[in-house]
Amino acid sequence: MPSPAAQLMSPQNEHGVLCAARAEALVSALFVQRGGCYWDLKEVDPWDEERDARLYAGPLPVVAHPPCQRWGQMAIVNYARWGGEHNRLGADGGTFAAALAAVRRWGGVLEHPAKSMAFAAHELATPGRPWWQATLDGGWVCEVWQSAYGHRAAKATWLYYCGDAPPFPLRWEKPAGTHQIGFHDQRGKAANKPTLNKREANATPIAFRDDLIRLALNSSR
Repeated sequence: MPSPAAQLMSPQNEHGVLCAARAEALVSALFVQRGGCYWDLKEVDPWDEERDARLYAGPLPVVAHPPCQRWGQMAIVNYARWGGEHNRLGADGGTFAAALAAVRRWGGVLEHPAKSMAFAAHELATPGRPWWQATLDGGWVCEVWQSAYGHRAAKATWLYYCGDAPPFPLRWEKPAGTHQIGFHDQRGKAANKPTLNKREANATPIAFRDDLIRLALNSSR
């Protein structure tokens, strides 16, 4: 059987999709932005929209950031307002399901916003505490605030981890953050903080990225 590096560097994978992976890659980052914080790391094989991470077939452990727009409260609002199957809750083109399958098959970690309805839809345990909880399916879940890693907004996040080794502790602090994401607080101006632009709101802090990569490496599946 070819080594993982040989498999990654073959001209095509089993789906006929051209592979541009780096020979020295140790982790694959799925559903990430071209030119984003994973893009230039030699130890990471990045999969952006053009490459289509739904086709990922291993063999490396993964850090998965499936799109979240169709899994939040705004998806319900947008569907009620505008209709259209593309606006329906959960209409993500199978990206979350593909990310979940990759984490379970190859090991690693999946990241989604806190209160994401994708967890319940895919029968994942709801993270209820700021530390790791073992789940009945053999994985682990937790809630972590990206403000603990330097994000200017609190940005509570849910993680799902699978691996032969248990996950290590993360930064469990909950800094309030100096900024906010999305709509202004309707309780009035005094309750509001400056709103981050979309790019910064969506960005993954470097320190958080590094811990996600370490989790994928730790999974050793």
